[in-house]
Amino acid sequence: MEFAKLHALGNDFLVADVSGEEGHKRSLGALARRICHRHCGVGADGVLFFQPAIGDPAADFSTLIFNADGSKAEMSGNGVRCLAAFLYRGGKSPSRSLRIRTVAGVKLVTLLGEEGTTYTFESSLGLPITAPDHIPVRIPSKMDPILDYAVTTGSHTVPVTITSMGNPHCSTFWPSLDEAPIDTLGPLLENESLFPNRTNVEFIQVLDRHRIRVRFWERGVGRTLASGTGSGAAAVAAILNRRADSPVTVETEMGWLLVRWEPGSEVVLIGPAQFICAGTYVAPES
Repeated sequence: MEFAKLHALGNDFLVADVSGEEGHKRSLGALARRICHRHCGVGADGVLFFQPAIGDPAADFSTLIFNADGSKAEMSGNGVRCLAAFLYRGGKSPSRSLRIRTVAGVKLVTLLGEEGTTYTFESSLGLPITAPDHIPVRIPSKMDPILDYAVTTGSHTVPVTITSMGNPHCSTFWPSLDEAPIDTLGPLLENESLFPNRTNVEFIQVLDRHRIRVRFWERGVGRTLASGTGSGAAAVAAILNRRADSPVTVETEMGWLLVRWEPGSEVVLIGPAQFICAGTYVAPES
């Protein structure tokens, strides 16, 4: 199987065209788990299997997104940008704008600029979802939005803001990220019984009204250097809690993403995607 590898601020993805690959389509989750393995595969946080959206007037390409553990992801902001960079670099995009269908709907990705192997895109993440039934999250109240909801898990009790960017997010605020128990609290919240589909987790430090620093624990992956939907969810959480105003610069471990959002509108994300390499993956027999 031919693949390419790209990253968005260290959040790395593989992309592969599965047009006509009927054998792969029956076991994409298992294939994703193998190819994403850091030691026995190519290594990545996730993989996007894509094909032209033939017969779909609303989209140019469609993609199925899988996490490193083989579980399906509804949406990946950084992953979709990486796919768009691959398609643009390979001349597969007829214009500077691409419509990519995901499980969470069609996302518009527009090229803003390129420098060498790095491509900067503006992308739509859609309307943030705050209704508990649609996130989904099991809470006894009908809070909408869900702000400062106290969750006790393990030895921790932490107030959280819960949203969905097409995939579930649990955002927490910290005076300093040095105090945030990312590697212990992250997996506890990811697998908390409140979340029937598990959840992504953001650890947020507010720097000023337009800047936040964020660390990410991603569902099905673990700790990652960046997250597109996680950055969107963190910015939305900061705005909903009146800790920040749009636009919000999200500082990750390897750079920044810009999020624009006003209540009632779609979340817009601006950030880079960089091409790393391309190759051939030979799947094991079993």
